[in-house]
Amino acid sequence: MTTAILFALLAGILVSLSRQLNGRLALSTTALIASYWNHIVGFAVLTVFGLIIGGLWPQGALNAPWYAYLGGTIGVVFVASGSWLIARIGAINTAMLVIGGQMISGVLLDLARGNTENLAASAIGVAMIIAGMALTQKRD
Repeated sequence: MTTAILFALLAGILVSLSRQLNGRLALSTTALIASYWNHIVGFAVLTVFGLIIGGLWPQGALNAPWYAYLGGTIGVVFVASGSWLIARIGAINTAMLVIGGQMISGVLLDLARGNTENLAASAIGVAMIIAGMALTQKRD
């Protein structure tokens, strides 16, 4: 469990760093171009890793339902919107709103699956994230 927690924290750090780098690139170009290069470089790196490690074409991959492949499309929208948002609302606001959106969708997905065990705690967590974002806004 500790290893999983550490990996999750590392993933969060890397997502934040990636958004910062893509946001910086978007300032020099556009969010679309930043997203394009993010995915081209990512594709190249994953292809090299896949060729070294193997398993690029796992058995049954072609039998997956069509919607199983929408994650890439959603990822493109996520990266491009993050690149666009960072330059406009800042890193903290972008991160908190993205995390808030993830929490809301997580709660809704758990509800759809019938998992209401931690519903109150999750709802409080979402409210705290949104309240934290609201507190950081400048008031003129």
